[in-house]
Amino acid sequence: MFRQSLFAGVTISLIAYEIGLFLKRKLGLAILNPLLVSIVIVIIALKVFGISYEVYNASAKYISYLLTPATVCLAVPLYEQLELLKKNKVAVVCGILSSLTGIFVLCMLFGFNHQQYVTMLPKSITTAIGIGISEELGGIVTITVAVIIITGILGNVIADTVFHIFKIKNPLAKGLALGTASHAIGTARAIEMGPVEGAMSSLAVAVAGLLTVVFVSGFAQLI
Repeated sequence: MFRQSLFAGVTISLIAYEIGLFLKRKLGLAILNPLLVSIVIVIIALKVFGISYEVYNASAKYISYLLTPATVCLAVPLYEQLELLKKNKVAVVCGILSSLTGIFVLCMLFGFNHQQYVTMLPKSITTAIGIGISEELGGIVTITVAVIIITGILGNVIADTVFHIFKIKNPLAKGLALGTASHAIGTARAIEMGPVEGAMSSLAVAVAGLLTVVFVSGFAQLI
């Protein structure tokens, strides 16, 4: 009966994420990112209950409907931190261009074709915008989604280590790095670091999405 429930996918996903949040609060380990933990739990649950991915996705897709309004809500921090954006506009633009340039260089080194390249281009922006860009450019959307999630989780988990190795202490720089490189998942970590990091990261997520849409067409022609 559970396998045929209309909201089985939603139920499994929400319970898995709550478990992830509980473990992160209880143990405080960076590797126990709630999203990463929930992915593992969902995979295990599907195996245990014998639920196919198609059945799970058919009921879990309702969560995806929240992506668009969540993306629109990024306009709020963008408006609230408009003065901060004006003061750091060069750094924000450079951060986004360096991300796109890095993807181009790595795809050239690994010999990716055009489809594989455009699939990777939106890796550092929020999922709702990244899906649209991947579809428009002819990328493989499912891989784009996976890459965006992996990028966000990786940034969230290794942020402290990277900042320590490169001795990055400026809260504006930390927030900008997490927002432009690891989108909303990175922003969750930035908020934990402090109010300035969180504000700058939230701002960077919104601007990165907008500017990536502007720049991505030009970059897409490079391979």
